[in-house]
Amino acid sequence: MAIPWYHWEQDALIIQIRLQPRASCDEIIGPHGDRLKVRITAPPVEGKANADLIRFLAKTFRVSKSQVRLLSGATGRDKRVCIEKPAKLLPGMAPPKSKAEG
Repeated sequence: MAIPWYHWEQDALIIQIRLQPRASCDEIIGPHGDRLKVRITAPPVEGKANADLIRFLAKTFRVSKSQVRLLSGATGRDKRVCIEKPAKLLPGMAPPKSKAEG
């Protein structure tokens, strides 16, 4: 069964996120409908929550911050994020299919 909150575009991981700013700690809660719920300590002011989300995702997926891009949702809680060539995946996530697998 496919997990609706992420998919692959070649070697880039696209994740649909529901962000909760001003949390007590930075953490991934888990699936929340068709999104992945992520809690961030930063407030949703002047891009601080987005910057903290990018930092947290880079650390979680073991990539540099430049490999994490916010595709949509800059001013809302629902976000779409691209992570280029993640070195680590969350439990239950499948790696991208190789071109040979089709």
